Amino acid sequence: MSKELIRLKDVSMKFDGDTILDNINLYFNDKEFLTLLGPSGCGKTTTLRIVGGFLVPTSGDVLFDGVRINDVPPNKRQVNTVFQKYALFPHLNVFDNIAFGLRIQKVAKPEITKRVQEMLEVVSLKGFDHRSVTSLSGGQQQRVAIARALVNNPKVLLLDEPLGALDMRLRKDMQQELKRIQREMEITFIYVTHDQEEALAMSDTVVVMDGGRIQQIGTPKDIYNEPKNAFVADFIGESNIVDGIMRSDGVVEIFNRKFRCLDSGFAPDEAVDVVIRPEDVDIVPESEGQLKGTVTQVTFKGMQYDIIVDFYGFKWLIQTTDFCPEGSKIGIKIDPDGFHVMKKSHYSGMFGDYSSYSEEYDEISDAESEAEE
Repeated sequence: MSKELIRLKDVSMKFDGDTILDNINLYFNDKEFLTLLGPSGCGKTTTLRIVGGFLVPTSGDVLFDGVRINDVPPNKRQVNTVFQKYALFPHLNVFDNIAFGLRIQKVAKPEITKRVQEMLEVVSLKGFDHRSVTSLSGGQQQRVAIARALVNNPKVLLLDEPLGALDMRLRKDMQQELKRIQREMEITFIYVTHDQEEALAMSDTVVVMDGGRIQQIGTPKDIYNEPKNAFVADFIGESNIVDGIMRSDGVVEIFNRKFRCLDSGFAPDEAVDVVIRPEDVDIVPESEGQLKGTVTQVTFKGMQYDIIVDFYGFKWLIQTTDFCPEGSKIGIKIDPDGFHVMKKSHYSGMFGDYSSYSEEYDEISDAESEAEE
């Protein structure tokens, strides 16, 4: 069983009267890769900074191995941080950047050389000792920053959007590298990102946050397949979220039609939110469909088509390898395991209708979130 290393107990954070974190309870296990995931302003970086000692919470406790460390400064914690901007020293070469912290601690020269060489091997930069850091690519600079953070043998490595400055291909490579390094070093990684795909690909545990609160904690599969509310369902991957009524265990009604599902434990006739993932919808001839709709938009994505279909005024996203031209009438079928039923929350009705869907909106919101970070 995993050993608990850090616990945040009833932690709140306020800045100028605004609540940034609202009574967070969360623990981090030893040797775990845990990701704090959420949109800009959700409180994920504040949580990381509290763990690192850069912020003291307004209320609540930070425990490390059961000992309260609220007032322990960053340099006295067994924690190191890798920032998005790397914060490397441009006038020092690769070796001296990595060795910097060890020299401050007055570690013996032979030990410094040994540990730096070990780290260069771990981050796949063997032979780069005397290179100038300004001559390195973004991905190589990232590796130097990681090596510098790991050379002190911390128990926990904090990573704040560390891949944000890299291009897509390099990001994917570094995701695999970070996971490999974490396993090899056998230490806890606490990772902050707003990139859902990154969180799902790398993490043992994902903590989804919004509005200073934890919305859900679970494995990547749990979070994707069993979202707790409409926010999580919408934020993790694409979702069609519709109003439904749970008629009885295993029977949900949407658009005045009853469907078999695998969910149970709701009150008879309870109003619910129903999530149907775009990939869980089968397109069939209109006459054979459980529901019938009109295709309003088609986008070619290489491996698949993203099509928007109007069902009774509510627009769904369906991902399919079948081409359906705009204006065509189609039917759909959904297997019982394609429905996920959730309790109503204050997020109900806010997500899931693709009436304003377009690539342009996605790009605008991406640009905004990057500007806010």
